Amino acid sequence: MNITIRPYQTTDKQELLDILQLNVPTYFAQDEVADLAEYLDQYLDLYFVAIDNNRIIGAAGVNRDFDKESAALSWGFLHPDYHRKGAGSLLLKHRLEILTQDKRIKTIQVRTSQVVYKFFEKHNFSLIEVQQDYWAPGLDMYVMRYHS
Repeated sequence: MNITIRPYQTTDKQELLDILQLNVPTYFAQDEVADLAEYLDQYLDLYFVAIDNNRIIGAAGVNRDFDKESAALSWGFLHPDYHRKGAGSLLLKHRLEILTQDKRIKTIQVRTSQVVYKFFEKHNFSLIEVQQDYWAPGLDMYVMRYHS
């Protein structure tokens, strides 16, 4: 694996939607595929694509709120062939490096699920809230905060 990270381009959209679909229903609810399309069209702040040998393998972003001195990690996912191989950690570290160097950001949070929260726990996030069946029946929302 030789993974590189670059900024999102609009031409990446369909390939990313296809990759997200491969993660339904284990990691994402079916409705979230349309949510990602809307996010990419209307709500981007900083968004990054992970590439291995010229193949898009996933993506992840951040949304910053400078008025609240906070940032949220957003829409992180990988092609299932790349789960548990370090690509997710690379995307996470890339985003955290950007955010922790920005003096306007004091808190970093992520909304994830019970399926993935242990990944964030390993990277210094702590659980602050759980909402059952938030994403879909059986897919809870875990709100977590980063501690540098």
